[in-house]
Amino acid sequence: MTAPDGAPWDLLVVGGGTAGLLAARTAARFGARVLLVDDAQPGGDCLWTGCVPSKSLLAAAEVAATARDGARFGVRVDGVAVDGPAVLRHVLAARAAIAPHDSAEALRADGVQVRRGRARFLAPGLVAVDGPDGVREERYHHAVVATGADPAVPPVPGLRDVTPLTTATLWSLTDLPSSVAVVGGGAIGCELGQALARLGVAVTLVEQGDRLLAKEDPDASALVRAALERDGVDVRVGAAVERVDADPDRAGAGTLLLGDGASVAVDRVLVAVGRRPATAGLGLDAVGVAVDEHGHVVVDERLRTTAPRVWAAGDVTGHPQFTHTAGAHGSTVAANAVLGLRRRVDSSGEPRVTFTDPEVAAVGVGTDVAAGRGLRVVTRRHDSVDRAVTQGRTEGWTRLVVDRRGRVVGAGVVGPRAGETLGELSLAVAEGVTLRRLAGVTHAYPTWNDGIWTAASDDRFASLGRGVVARVLRLLVRLRRRAASRG
Repeated sequence: MTAPDGAPWDLLVVGGGTAGLLAARTAARFGARVLLVDDAQPGGDCLWTGCVPSKSLLAAAEVAATARDGARFGVRVDGVAVDGPAVLRHVLAARAAIAPHDSAEALRADGVQVRRGRARFLAPGLVAVDGPDGVREERYHHAVVATGADPAVPPVPGLRDVTPLTTATLWSLTDLPSSVAVVGGGAIGCELGQALARLGVAVTLVEQGDRLLAKEDPDASALVRAALERDGVDVRVGAAVERVDADPDRAGAGTLLLGDGASVAVDRVLVAVGRRPATAGLGLDAVGVAVDEHGHVVVDERLRTTAPRVWAAGDVTGHPQFTHTAGAHGSTVAANAVLGLRRRVDSSGEPRVTFTDPEVAAVGVGTDVAAGRGLRVVTRRHDSVDRAVTQGRTEGWTRLVVDRRGRVVGAGVVGPRAGETLGELSLAVAEGVTLRRLAGVTHAYPTWNDGIWTAASDDRFASLGRGVVARVLRLLVRLRRRAASRG
């Protein structure tokens, strides 16, 4: 396959995940000749093993949990039963419904040529693509490495003997196991651990750190742990897995031996301890593309690698591994590579959401580090947010991090639909919106976003009772009172 006139491709994209798809489609819209190479079906982790299947599982789990919890609202649902195979079929159905949007046919309709195969850089401007019809060489003016990342499996003795599940293999199950040990207490481990427990699986979650969700506000971590335990998850923190002994009579089953001397026997082990960039076999050294000690492709603020005509985007870089980050990278790198622009990426304001129940959402400066930076944190607890009261979900909070000029520079929300609430706060952080401006915007009532407005309004009202502003206001009231008395 060559460009239509036999010339090099304007942009060759290696990898068909979110970053690669956005880079290819954006470049094609610019009028560039684009070739996308992937050794799997386009769609990447988000579609096939990440966001889509996991959130489909979470949706089924939420229904089960809501049904069981109905009695506190006066609605009794007796005999809630979970059909494991049906749940997993729902997951696959959701994935199949979205897949056509990212398919090779859809890409070709958008002007992107697609080739199935494994790409390997041979020399500057030249790659070999090993596909179903053999190895062919392709020339390019610019290339984008967007190969993503794969689930990491730690070198724990005996772990591989139980064929551990990861997000890459979990969705191949045809039924839910009766018991699972989830290794890793980050976002993925907490989400999947809670979902499986709600679906009737006996879950033990093992985290070697001293708390879950180590990157989030400690208060948020505590709320999530309490929620997981209410749903039946046996949470073990500060407990590293030292060895796994496989059960010789049951494939996949085994016993985890923990550093604190405890043991956990389960039917399956699910590993969720992070992801490693997928760069093996790409031949990056042949074109001078450097990788760091973790294997991430080294990029500058414009996503250019150490090779002049090679760029990188998404999870393969050292930037946050979020689908929305990869999407932003894709459009940025296409503009820089194809049009010669100098657009920069900035991860300081990246929003993130952990889709547990309650959800944990954050953007900008962390609410737990604000004080050390001379910033204020304004908190509205959800026991005084009317929507939370009506739904009986008052355990969360909304927190705004404010600088000396009153601008919102960070935020955190814990509660149902916190990810949706975060949209407004992400815009506020990006645009430097002040608390005064937020308080002046009419928010629909009663919604979860009311936490934002009430937090901003409370702070605004408090400022009216302090200092020069308070003295001026009291003077105006007295003057107005005298004028009314004379009139």
